[in-house]
Amino acid sequence: MNLDYTQADEAFRAKARSWLSANVPRQQRPTAEAAAGQFDRDWQRKLYEGGWAGISWPATHGGLGLSAIQQLIWHEEEARAGAPGLNSRSIGLQHGGPTLISRGSSEQQAFHLPKILSGEAIWCQGFSEPGAGSDLAAVSTRGEVDGDHLVVNGQKTWTSYGHYADYQELLVRTDPQSRRHHGLSWIICDMKTPGITVQPIVNMMGERHVNVVFYDNVRIPLSNLVGGLGEGWSVAMSTLSIERAFSLLPDQIELLQKLDHVLDLSRRTRLSDGRLAIEDQEVTRKLARLRAEALSLRAMTLGLITRIERFGKLGPEGSLLKLATTNTYKALCELTESILGWRFLEYGEDRSSNRWTYEFMWSWVLTISGGSSEIQREIIADRLLELPRAR
Repeated sequence: MNLDYTQADEAFRAKARSWLSANVPRQQRPTAEAAAGQFDRDWQRKLYEGGWAGISWPATHGGLGLSAIQQLIWHEEEARAGAPGLNSRSIGLQHGGPTLISRGSSEQQAFHLPKILSGEAIWCQGFSEPGAGSDLAAVSTRGEVDGDHLVVNGQKTWTSYGHYADYQELLVRTDPQSRRHHGLSWIICDMKTPGITVQPIVNMMGERHVNVVFYDNVRIPLSNLVGGLGEGWSVAMSTLSIERAFSLLPDQIELLQKLDHVLDLSRRTRLSDGRLAIEDQEVTRKLARLRAEALSLRAMTLGLITRIERFGKLGPEGSLLKLATTNTYKALCELTESILGWRFLEYGEDRSSNRWTYEFMWSWVLTISGGSSEIQREIIADRLLELPRAR
């Protein structure tokens, strides 16, 4: 594995840095959900018009057709420039779009991919249910074939951005006699279809971007099926492998930036005994360990990107990366908590009083989203270490 950047990579970096420096919005993303969603659409439109949408998407599908390494460079330069995060754009760009590229029909690709790249369409994910979160094979939301439509009844939960998304990647059980991962189907759901009710959930950070979604005789054309009837599990797994490969790239890159912020915090924050936090050996030991772990995550990422470019897909190694990223991020937030002490509790809904309290709460979300840490450990044990399954 060659970890050196090529001349083409460096030229790409310089070009990306120049464009981002001139175009990154100076205003912060609004906290109000409707305004935040429009902010995301506007930024994606600007990327699209500037020729920066779909860095690693194939050129035949509207992307730039560049390498995964250059996708990593783009994320590095975004972080350096303080560019807006993916936020509501993430599901379409990192889940729905790549899944359609891999498994969708030519008609589905032609209709949906340009809308995702241009910011016209926001997507959400309809996988998790009250009884099927980490255990995705327990999905019970039903899809009954009725002529040329699928009639969907049931409930999904933790649906990020569902209240203003245009489309949803929806996993339903289309064979009522099936068990576990058999008999599932992955279908594109227009969120404006009659029978869909979206109810926001207020999370512990005071945000309203996750939702419960109810389906009452929702009729979806069978032409919206991706991968065919009953092939939903394999399509969903391709979606999740994409997520574990690329969705955490920005978090990994930002880890080193956040470590620098915590280092600065330790130099100006006094502990209860009056010493600066940086003077405490345990604090400095943990900071050093976290920096080493963040750098190792970068090496792991480069290794997995090399694997993707060589074999065209990512195996279960993506679970190693997700678990390690989540654990490192959580450990950094816990260290910040110990440095701030009682000041850590000063938190307002506008996040202006203490960003680190928000980061700490978000670190717990990462242990669940995209497959819980427990599920990642099972995948590692089963598919990488080939350990016997627990009975």
